[in-house]
Amino acid sequence: MGKDVKMVGYLMKPSREEDFAKRGAFPIKPTPNGLIFVPLTYALPISQQLQEIDGVLHKATDDIITVEMSSSSDFENKVTYTEGMQELQRYIGCHPDCCVIDPFTNIYPVLDRLKIQQILGGLENLNSKSCSKVRGPHFLKVVDFREPKLEDKLVDAKLSLPNIVKPQVACGVADAHSMAIVFKADSYKDLNVPLPAIVQEYVDHSSTMFKFYVVGKKIFFAIKKSTPNADTLIKLAEEKELKPLLFDSLKSLPVDKQKSQNEDNTRIDHELVTDAANWLRRVLDLTIFGFDVVIQESTGDHVIVDVNYLPSFKEVPDEVAIPTFWEAIKEKLTGKQSTEAAILL
Repeated sequence: MGKDVKMVGYLMKPSREEDFAKRGAFPIKPTPNGLIFVPLTYALPISQQLQEIDGVLHKATDDIITVEMSSSSDFENKVTYTEGMQELQRYIGCHPDCCVIDPFTNIYPVLDRLKIQQILGGLENLNSKSCSKVRGPHFLKVVDFREPKLEDKLVDAKLSLPNIVKPQVACGVADAHSMAIVFKADSYKDLNVPLPAIVQEYVDHSSTMFKFYVVGKKIFFAIKKSTPNADTLIKLAEEKELKPLLFDSLKSLPVDKQKSQNEDNTRIDHELVTDAANWLRRVLDLTIFGFDVVIQESTGDHVIVDVNYLPSFKEVPDEVAIPTFWEAIKEKLTGKQSTEAAILL
């Protein structure tokens, strides 16, 4: 085997592995840029399987058992993984020369919606040279929906109704995607969303979401239909006395199917979002991640409402996405650095 060939072991839940494999991401033969992908299994000792491996691609969030919640938002010592993933962690700790895509410490902020909101606050520094503005949504952490001054705190946080309420834990546990849209302040006291929670600004965005994927130094995006504006949601909720709308974010909500995606594409400031993607890549230090952008109707603000680790980027054509995926992994393994991301329109 040539010295330029790199062996990559990969570890993720079977359904995710199957999805990547169907798209040709894990070929049996070496890739054109010299990668050989090897499936890792918990059926054998991880340490034995990694003897000839140059790097490990993992989706550790697939192997989370529990996340212990406390007053601290630092998840690093509060995540319990499966025994197999813990073995991988121990091996990496003893073999710092093993390249991990990505280090466990780098993915912890993406597990924590509070931490991500705080990180997104740094986007303010990118807004000087553009007419548009990129930002995170207004938010408030809540530990008790019955606290007496909750309504005042919502006002102080610039949160007007309706709000969207999400668990602080973003992924890896069963109820991480159990959310609600709240229309009345007095609905909070009986709200059935796991605590602690993040109350987030609901942005009127013409039912359109831009899903961005950062794969190494390249950026892709897709336009997706999203939830309706607040006035439409309120009309729907009035039929049920404006009770909170409970939903699972992995499942779809009502969307507006009338608008043209070509019209939507002209509204986004690609340069601004590229700057935001580059900034997030530097701050998060992740090789492959995604983020969702909505454009506020009244202001044109580009609001990043979600960030996630190692997304499937299924909306990107395989003939473009998969070679870029290989390139990103090879760059990580060889330590090559590129100066600026290129956006593919």
